[in-house]
Amino acid sequence: MHDTFWHTRWQRNEIGFHELQPNALLVRHFPALCLPRGARVFVPLCGKSLDIHWLLAQGCQVVGCELSPIAVEQLFAELDLKPHVVTEGRMQRHEAGGLCVFVGDIFDLHPSETGSVDAVYDRAAMIALPAPVRAAYAAHLAALTHVAPQLLVCVEYDQSCRAGPPFSVDAAEVRQLYGKSFIPACVERVAVPGGLKGTCPATEAVWLLRPA
Repeated sequence: MHDTFWHTRWQRNEIGFHELQPNALLVRHFPALCLPRGARVFVPLCGKSLDIHWLLAQGCQVVGCELSPIAVEQLFAELDLKPHVVTEGRMQRHEAGGLCVFVGDIFDLHPSETGSVDAVYDRAAMIALPAPVRAAYAAHLAALTHVAPQLLVCVEYDQSCRAGPPFSVDAAEVRQLYGKSFIPACVERVAVPGGLKGTCPATEAVWLLRPA
């Protein structure tokens, strides 16, 4: 989607994708990453996700990237944190209390800026991107994080039912996008209650991607 699409959604507070509690699949499968306390977890296209609150509460350091400055302002405010803000390249870096979020286009973010990353948690980034962008995103994310292991949550449904986002990303595509750098393993599949926004049946798939 074009940047203006997401900026408009945040300006209008049309953020139905924002969950009102930490994601149950994250809570259930995060231990499989076997991370030590203090590990740095990268959360792409993070919005103001309550998953970040949960990760911080587990003792993780969190590095995020988000296009909307509105989302990032709300994230830090809801955490009761006042970030130190600096400009790095084409990004703005907001940092406080174990949380660092880069504001801007993720494709403008470089490994030298993200620094060391121990794992990636992607619940809403891959499925927010249209098909022509997903391959470039997967490669860029691997480079950004030096092929750190990932916990990836995708949604699968009949794409002809609706245009997206979220977009359907099935098992074949996950293996195609990540199979060269990772060993993808689907660790859970669960039906979405009520389907995808009431339009069609949908399944969430949780993937553990370990470096090949």
